[in-house]
Parts: sequence; C-alpha cells; structure tokens
Amino acid sequence: MPVLPEKNLLGEETSPYLLQHKDNPVHWRPWSKAALDEARELNRPILLSVGYAACHWCHVMAHESFENDQVADVMNRLFVNIKVDREERPEIDQIYMAALSATGEQGGWPLTMFLSPDGKPFWGGTYFPPQQRYGRPGFIEVLNAVHTAWLEKNRDLSGSAERLHDHVKARLSPPSAEGFDPQSAVTDLAERIHGMIDQDMGGLRGAPKFPNMPFIQILWLSWLQTGNQSHRDSVITSLKRMLSGGIYDHVGGGLARYSTDANWLVPHFEKMLYDNAQLLRLLSWVFGETEDELFRIRIEEVINFLLRDMRVNGGAFASSLDADSEGAEGKAYLWSRLQIEAVLGSRTEAFLSTFELTKPDDWHGDPVLHRLAHPEFQGTDTENALRNDLNALLSTRAGRIQPGRDDKVLVDWNGLAIAAIANCARQFQRQDWLDAAKAAFHFVCESMESRRLPHSIRLGKRLFPALSSDYAAMISAATALYQATRKRGFLDQASEWFETLKSWNADEENAGFYLTSSDASDVPLRIRGDVDEAMPSATALIIEAMCGLAALSGDDKVEEYLSIITERALGRTRSQAYGQAGIIFSAVLAASPMKLAMVEAEEEDLFVPVANRILDPRRWDEAFHVGEPPIHLPGGVSVPTEAPAAYLCMGRTCLPAIKEPAVLQRVLKEHGV
Repeated sequence: MPVLPEKNLLGEETSPYLLQHKDNPVHWRPWSKAALDEARELNRPILLSVGYAACHWCHVMAHESFENDQVADVMNRLFVNIKVDREERPEIDQIYMAALSATGEQGGWPLTMFLSPDGKPFWGGTYFPPQQRYGRPGFIEVLNAVHTAWLEKNRDLSGSAERLHDHVKARLSPPSAEGFDPQSAVTDLAERIHGMIDQDMGGLRGAPKFPNMPFIQILWLSWLQTGNQSHRDSVITSLKRMLSGGIYDHVGGGLARYSTDANWLVPHFEKMLYDNAQLLRLLSWVFGETEDELFRIRIEEVINFLLRDMRVNGGAFASSLDADSEGAEGKAYLWSRLQIEAVLGSRTEAFLSTFELTKPDDWHGDPVLHRLAHPEFQGTDTENALRNDLNALLSTRAGRIQPGRDDKVLVDWNGLAIAAIANCARQFQRQDWLDAAKAAFHFVCESMESRRLPHSIRLGKRLFPALSSDYAAMISAATALYQATRKRGFLDQASEWFETLKSWNADEENAGFYLTSSDASDVPLRIRGDVDEAMPSATALIIEAMCGLAALSGDDKVEEYLSIITERALGRTRSQAYGQAGIIFSAVLAASPMKLAMVEAEEEDLFVPVANRILDPRRWDEAFHVGEPPIHLPGGVSVPTEAPAAYLCMGRTCLPAIKEPAVLQRVLKEHGV
C-alpha cells in the first residue's frame, strides 16, 4: 500500500514555489523521508522536479504540463512525484544537478530528474515541452519511455544509477588532500578569468551574461594583492557597464539575475537577494578605492530597493522577485516613449539624452530602459535631475501589477545582505541602514531553537536544520555588525554559532564541514558544499567567517582550526574542474589577514571614519576607547590605550602606532596593493 495518500500534498508547505503547485493534478510530494519510503514501498521510480519561485521556465513547464490532466495522469500512474524548491533545499538541488552534468547534459531549471526508488539518479534533463518541439521530446513521450526502460532494462538502469551516485559522491564529497599556496592560486586564477573578460562590455564574454560575483571578486583581490592594474580596471569596467545596462533596474534599483545578450541590455527580469547583496559588497570596496560618485548612487539605489521591496514583516529580507507579471516577462519594468512622456512631460528630452529605450529584434515586449552610452557619472546636478525623473517613473510604476515575491526568508542569503548593508552603513554613516541590518539580524536570531538556526522561515514556520552556509553567513553578518556598532554581543553570538556549526556539521576528521547537519534524516548524500554557484560555496563562506571571528575574537583555537580547514579545502580544489573561486578567495584572506585596531577618544572618532571609507575584504576593524584595558594584537603584542592611535597588523606583524588620520589613510591605501 502507498505510504502517502494519492493526492497533491504541497498545500501545507511554506515555500511559495511549492505552493504555486499545490493545485496541480499531479500527486506531488515535498522531499521527505516519507516520500522516499513510498517509492521504495511501491518499487516505483521517482520523478524529481526542482525549481524556484522566480523561475520563468519553471512557470512555463508548470502551465504546460503540471496543470495538464493528461500529463498528470501519466505521472501519477508511473512515478512517485517529488517537487523541490532549490532555494529551500539547495543540498538536494546540488546533488541532482551534479548528476545531470555528469551525464553531459546542460544544467538549469526546471531540473527534471528520474531516480531509482532509493533516490539514485539514472537520467534527466531540464525543461520538457508537452509535445515535441525546440528539438526536445514531448514530456508524455519522455515519461512513457523512462517507464518502459525501467521495466525492461531495470538491471542496466540500476547499475547506471549506482555509478552516477558514486560519481556525484566523489565530486561533491571528496576526501581532503594536501593544500598549497593560495596566493599563487589566486594569481593564476585571476589571469585565467581576465583572459575571459569582455574588454569592451565587462563581464565574461558571450551570452547569456551573468554578474558572476565570485569571479569578479577574484580580480579585485588580485589587484589588492599584486597591484595588477588591468584586473582592477576589468572590475570597474564590468560594474560600470553592468550598472548602465538593462540588467540594472534604473527606475527602482536592483540587479536582475542575468542578461540574455552579451551587452547587459535585455535582462531575465527576476531579482535575487543574493545577487544584490554581493553587488553591494563589491561596490563598497570599489567605491572606497575610486570614490566614483556613480557607485555611491548605485549603492544607495540598491539598498533603497531592498528596504522598499524586499523586506518582510519583522525586518528580514525576502528571497526574490519574479521575472513575470500579468503572464509576461518583464512587463512591470518596461516603458514606451509615450508612457515616459505622459509622466515626465517637458523633461522627456533631457531624460532621454542620457537614457535610451531599445527594443532588439528578438524582443517582443516594450523597449528596455538603459544608459549604456552614458555609463559614467554625469555630474551632480544632472544625476540629481535624472533621479527625480526616475522617482516619478517609479511612482507611476507602483500602480502596475507587480511581479510575485518569494517571501521566504533564507538565513544564508539574509546573512549576506545584513553584512553588506552593515558595511555600507559604516561607509556612508547611515544609521537608518544600520538599523535595518540589525532588524534583519534580530529576526534571524529570534527564529532559533535550542541555539540552532533554521534554513528557511516563512509566516512563522521554520525549516530545520540549518545548512553550514547559514551559520557561516550569519557569523559574517555578526562580525560586520560588531565592526559597525562595537557591541560585543554580536561577536559573542558569532562565537556561539561557530560552536554550533562545529557540533553538527564537522566532518569525521574535524578538518572540514558538511553542508548538511549530522541529524538531517532525508538527505541521500552528505556533501561538503565546496562548489560555487551564483554565490561563493558554503566552504568559502565558512573560511571567510572564521577569518573574521579569529581576527576579532583573538581566539587562538579558532585561528588554528582555520588553518586546518583552509589547507584541506584548498587540497580538495585540485579534484574539482570548476567552481573553486570562492575557496581560493577566502583562503587568501586566511593566509594574509589584516587587522586594524583603533584607540579613540570618547568625544570624537579620528581613525574610524578613515577605516570606514576604505573597506578592504582582507581587513577586520576593531575600535576601543582611551582608558580601556591594553589591546592584544596578533603576534602576542599588547599595546596601551593611553592616547588615540591606530595599529595595523598584517598576519602577525604589526606596524608602529599611527597617530594621525591622514597617515592612516595613506597607509591603508598603500597596503591596498
């Protein structure tokens, strides 16, 4: 007998993506031990469908196939059907996406995989149309063919599933190995990335064009470490072109997930929290170096977007905005000239002397607004006037039907956003931004149970247990808030989360971490989380979080553990073909950390404003007041707090006391390269 009732079981889920499918005639199950048990009980293969709420082609396949009674009947007769939100269960997505890639197929979403009753993959693809087209077989044809193959070639398919499972395990959960010098690795990787950069438009050559923040961060780190001017320039060009194209929402702020073309012009309009959090982090570094006002404006616009459109009740941030509205991609964001004239009137010509409306031949919607011909700062008066015009358009746009919002709170993505906003708040002395970062932080803290974080939160429901990426991102959020507020409680919370991470996610040798916790009962394979996707891998986030915790807490045990974790993670990169930029980036931070300790007078900060303006991913800052106990610096050095001074340490070597803010500024700039 079936373990579960023969009906759609998604109605009680919290994921907006799963709830989008709750009325399908398909007998969907959420991923769970009960669903896997049902497949084994029936000895029936599993049809696994993975997507996310903002995914355009997921919507298309849902409408064409999963809402179709004929298709659903075939699915229900032949398979146990499991639906997964890749954002809510990234560990499941990573396992089966790696399996699809191993078969030589192009990955993407929706991910459609066929599994043996014990959850091992044997074949799959992405989007399948209901009938044969686009060179793809029809979905009913696929379902029947897989069923026939399972009945007639069961031994072969079971053997294939075992081999594919073993391949994925070797790829995603490899043993640790001996490390190497991360500085040589970052230099080599930066050169290879730079060779792929589009020198005219920035970003990687070709289409579609993704922001690919882990790669751009490597170029920036290479500039900081070696002074390679061409790597610096590639980052700045990439940002300027990206932020002048249609991939950037000039009216409302925020970056779309990617551009469908090679010129950043026509976006795939979904907006993801992680993209915008990483953009803020990078912009804060680049603004500190260039002081380019256009980057300041973009930081303000992106944060305004997050606070206006992405905050949920309680202050945390939603996951994404959909690409579609009214059944059409990008409809809420597009403008015709007549629509702009109706809003701006006599200002239209001046506005369109900087901005353009472009409609490529293969684009079926209204034109896309961009300023690719004017990527540079146009002067304060012009930019202010343009912003006033954009605000008028934003007010009008608010009356349109808006894209759907995936309002689940993902803890790791929120950690990225909290840290980025806290750093920008420091840089621009924005108490309102800092308050927003703290509110999101407290929202996540209040979601804990028995000192453990969830991974996802929505409408009071929480998905436990957290992933290692959740702890890592929130540790970094806590250390960012400590640097911004000097409140010791943030650092104490970071230390507590690190102990929890070690308790539940450490590997058998205590030399690394698994993505999933030891009590996660429904995962087919415990993977490490070594591979970057659109954001750095969980392992990279852990190493960077440990760098901040070691630098600010002064805990030698954390530093010793960090050395082991980094060495083993670097060693594992040798067996990976791609996706290792995050580990290499964080390993350089671990190998050459910088700490700035500042002693300030009670009445006025002299050094903190300088440090805040010149943010550096390799540096962690800590401020004290005159008269506090002596400061313990790296290398076992203690310094008094008798008078204002700043102490910059690189590794375990510290410079003599710096007594003037102007000198500190010069030193920070000098040690930026």
